[in-house]
Formats: sequence, C-alpha cells, structure tokens
Amino acid sequence: MIKFGETVEIVLQGTNLGGGGIDHPMHLHGFSFYIVGFGFGNYNVTKDPSTKYNLKDPPYRNTATVPRSGWVAIRFTANNPGVWFMHCHFDRHLTWGMNVVFIVKNGRGINQQMLPPPPDLPPCY
Repeated sequence: MIKFGETVEIVLQGTNLGGGGIDHPMHLHGFSFYIVGFGFGNYNVTKDPSTKYNLKDPPYRNTATVPRSGWVAIRFTANNPGVWFMHCHFDRHLTWGMNVVFIVKNGRGINQQMLPPPPDLPPCY
C-alpha cells in the first residue's frame, strides 16, 4: 500500500542461486521511473547511494535491467492511483515469484482518484 504522492525507491537485487543466472528486465505498469543507481555485487545501503547513484540526470524508463549478481535502484512518485503490477519480462520467472503488486491509494483532489468502473462492466461470478 502506497500513499498518493509518496516518493518510492526500490532496490532490486539480482542474486544467483545454484549457478548460472541472467539479467532480469523488470517492468512496472502504471508508472515510469528514474533509474537512480546500479552496481554489481550486493547492494550496500551505507555506501552505494553516495557513490553509485546518479541524481543529476538519471534515465527515465518503465523497464530496468537487474544485472546478474548485481542491483538496480529505481525511484518514482506514486501519483497514479490504482493497482499496478511489477514483474520480470521472462514469463517463467513469474512462477519464481519475480512479481509484485503495488496499490496506490487515492489522493484528495478530484483528479487524484481512481475512476469508477464503467456502467457496462460485466460482473464477476
């Protein structure tokens, strides 16, 4: 659950278990985000933000590649209320749990609310 207007930063860690491993293209529906940092090895919350972040002109995307045995940090403002899916673009990886759903709450303004369902939306049974 994310409050409307909140700034969200997520660090995605690519960890190899059992050998092998590939990069993971992670896609977020409903938002574009800034790729504020990336690196190899395990993310270090104390050192990496000050040494490996680009806050001056970070790339703006809706998909970020999490490197094999590395990490990527993304940042966005939750200004689109609704239920949004983030997932690896390799379908098989969804069964491995490489997906999450974010719920962005409504804001206070009229243009910050989820739209109601259309009147002709079929009911679920």
